[in-house]
Amino acid sequence: MKKNTIKVGLLGLGTVGSGVLKILEMNKEQVTGRAGADIRIKKILVRDMQKQRSVKVERNLLTTDPREILEDPEIDVVVEVIGGVEKARLYIEEALKQKKFVITANKDLMATAGAELMLLAKEKGCNIYYEASVGGGIPLIRPLKHSLGGNKILRLMGIINGTTNYILTKMSLEKMEFETALAEAQAMGFAEQDPSSDLDGIDAAYKLCILAGLAFNSHVKFKDIYVQGIRGIGKRDVFYAAEFGYAIKLLAIGDETEKGLALRVHPALIPLSHPLASVQYENNALFVVGNAVGETMFYGLGAGALPTGSSVVADLIDVARNINHQVENGIMETEFQPRDIVPMEELPSAFYLRLQAVDQPGVFASIATAFGNAQVSLDMILQKRSVKGMAEIVLVTHAVEEKFFNRALEAIKDSPVIRKINCVLRVIEK
Repeated sequence: MKKNTIKVGLLGLGTVGSGVLKILEMNKEQVTGRAGADIRIKKILVRDMQKQRSVKVERNLLTTDPREILEDPEIDVVVEVIGGVEKARLYIEEALKQKKFVITANKDLMATAGAELMLLAKEKGCNIYYEASVGGGIPLIRPLKHSLGGNKILRLMGIINGTTNYILTKMSLEKMEFETALAEAQAMGFAEQDPSSDLDGIDAAYKLCILAGLAFNSHVKFKDIYVQGIRGIGKRDVFYAAEFGYAIKLLAIGDETEKGLALRVHPALIPLSHPLASVQYENNALFVVGNAVGETMFYGLGAGALPTGSSVVADLIDVARNINHQVENGIMETEFQPRDIVPMEELPSAFYLRLQAVDQPGVFASIATAFGNAQVSLDMILQKRSVKGMAEIVLVTHAVEEKFFNRALEAIKDSPVIRKINCVLRVIEK
């Protein structure tokens, strides 16, 4: 029997929860028409009933007791936007056991426990929708699951953390130091007071875990992903990268190779001619290469109340149509299998290196010899300036397996003329 009203329980009324309410109100006619039913919020879980909120909400909709949502037989869909892992997982598990559909914006949870939750959803004959967990308002999950379903995905490469992209953009366009750009990002609300998850690449790695699983039909574990953040990058590195024709971006990369999957998050120099190089400030983008579609890119705001709320509401529309048209709930994620992971040391890459050395004859020759002995060829090598007998040297290598570059780097560190290794970054050549 067709339901004219789909009743929703909302877990959380923070930034994303408020965005969901605003969109349901301002786009009510469009949402109802596309869903084929009225979508109505019946109950909202909050921590503090007295808190002042950015959206008007009737007090009788609020509750501090999750059971009023999870155990209410009239509620068809539970939307989880409280964040965190443990409590959110318990709530979602209970909702699924009650045979309710679930929508979540929780990347941490889906990256670490998504496989188990999907199995439970399949067992209970319902489903979990998680478009909002990656990329805010940018449609990424649906395209990978459906629009690009006829492709073998060969590569994912994206800027999927707005905080680090904002910082690197400020360093590039306004010549800011890292610490100054971080402080501004915090003041603007783009970075948390404790920005470690963003700066250290953890946030991007959680998102890559989700995207790579879909792209490569694989059960990807967070521990499979190599993670390096942007700490240690200086204004000088951004300047030299531009001089060489590159931008520095924190990239999440997944490749299908003959040896298995190569999954990593790290800062890298990317050619200014590449579409990702022009992604600025808090914007996100995902560059996808398929064997049929070729190259395509998805771009937009990766966070925020309305962008992320937009993805949640899109999932609500899908759920409403699913319920009313009795769409088969096939969950492709439960069919994914583990894949071999290629170690970083076996992956080929070019490298950027900035170091300080004693300014004396033969320094270039000793560096070149160290690289030559490790079977690493140099593309560019420059002495940028000399101050008080110390020279700053910047070089870029040709692509080589990482283990060979690391051998050369260890030899250089042991050289008596090398005083400091300032920065080492990978280089994307195309």
